[in-house]
Amino acid sequence: MNRVYLELGPKKVFACSVDWPGWCRIGKSEEAALENLMHYVERYRVIAGRAGLDFDPGDPVVVERVKGDAITDFGAPIAMPDLDQEPIPEDEATRAVALIKASWAVFGEVAAVSPEELRKGPRGGGRDRDKMVSHVIEAERAYARKIGVRHKPLKDEAALAAMRTEIADVLGRPSAGGLMVEQGWSARYAARRIAWHVIDHIWEMEDRAV
Repeated sequence: MNRVYLELGPKKVFACSVDWPGWCRIGKSEEAALENLMHYVERYRVIAGRAGLDFDPGDPVVVERVKGDAITDFGAPIAMPDLDQEPIPEDEATRAVALIKASWAVFGEVAAVSPEELRKGPRGGGRDRDKMVSHVIEAERAYARKIGVRHKPLKDEAALAAMRTEIADVLGRPSAGGLMVEQGWSARYAARRIAWHVIDHIWEMEDRAV
């Protein structure tokens, strides 16, 4: 079953996969968000394939709705549904980390072949490649604190690799559910949010490189 939850913002809706971290898309209504999610099946299959997983999700089945806020409308999934509080067995944790690692690998490859200057948005906005890469890394460092992983500003590839190894180690363990640190995130939400942010910028970079 292709389990999906919907995050309902004041003006927009996120449709997020429960079982495939990072597969989340936004729309102006529930129907539009679900349609957009399915529109990205082939693109997410690249990530799943890199993780060594078959990806044939089938039709989405909405299993929960959760209230979002202005951040939802801005374009980021911010709410943690009740299902994120459920325990995570070892096989699910291992699978989630495989997908996160796959997203990191694909992001690096896409950045390596993308031009530094990316096509601007309709209002002239959008980061160029190097600023986008820096944004993803710095956001990841902030996200890591939500699961108890703390690193100083990353100055080189070795520091980035060390942080990502620690993130993978933490999220690769079984979890009893609930927040991983005080005022932090649950393991399931953290895996989804970290993967989503990387994948979202993979697709943005690909779309704006042409």
